[in-house]
Amino acid sequence: MISPSLEQKLAGSLTFCAAATPRHMKRTGWVHKNVSDPETIAGHMYRMAMLSFLLNNDENLDTVKIMQMSLIHDLAECIVGDITPHCGIPPDVKHKLEDEAMENICELLGDRGLTILEIFREYEKQETPEAKYVKDLDRLDLIMQAYEYEKRDNIPGKLEEFFLSNDGKIGHPFIKKLASEITATRQALFSSSTSSI
Repeated sequence: MISPSLEQKLAGSLTFCAAATPRHMKRTGWVHKNVSDPETIAGHMYRMAMLSFLLNNDENLDTVKIMQMSLIHDLAECIVGDITPHCGIPPDVKHKLEDEAMENICELLGDRGLTILEIFREYEKQETPEAKYVKDLDRLDLIMQAYEYEKRDNIPGKLEEFFLSNDGKIGHPFIKKLASEITATRQALFSSSTSSI
């Protein structure tokens, strides 16, 4: 027989999994640009976690925390939606809405929820090296995804604003180098495609 406290934890975890599931929610920026079959919020968070696992981290950063933060950083969007700068919501209001959503989500998980909320707030504050690294991964993933869509759909330059919005914002040297390589590869591909027309 399951103890009442374990049953309560199980119920909270199951409710959390059902409520906090951004796996079907498409990312707003891609939807606004009419990208066919755009990634979901969950797909984005998963790829960021994989990037944090695969990329060389030689700075003694907490890799486990980086992976956790990657999986948590957009979790509030399952309640408030994917709020982008084009939505017209001021940043302070966005942060307040997301923080309240995370409080509601994490309340379902008891002590474990407090840990998730702490990691989310650490990311939002952008004060620790791990939080800054994850923010840079977020920016890298955005330009990687934009490049993939332009290439896949043969729409050179259509997603330029996603590159421009991150230009000069990536601080981590290795991630900055990767972003530069993606941008250079994109430019070379589009130069060759326009010269063959």
